[in-house]
Amino acid sequence: MPKPRKIPQRMCVGCRSRNDKRNLIRVVRTPAHEVIVDPTGKRAGRGAYICPRLECLRKAVKSRALERALNVTITADILGCLEDSLSDNHENR
Repeated sequence: MPKPRKIPQRMCVGCRSRNDKRNLIRVVRTPAHEVIVDPTGKRAGRGAYICPRLECLRKAVKSRALERALNVTITADILGCLEDSLSDNHENR
């Protein structure tokens, strides 16, 4: 009898809750030091996971957890782009 497949779990850097990897959104710092949302989950770079809620993104930025996870400073421009991408991805799900 085959073993059931394990579902990868990741922790949201905003609310610190564990969830299935597919239910979270990956934010990546690319090798060129850009911070972008990775809808595929396969882009090269350092990644962090966030729940698909703007509250989690804002909490992660306010507590500087996203900065620590990605080793980069989150500016207002980057935050605006992340909020737009997060709301777009949330609508497409």
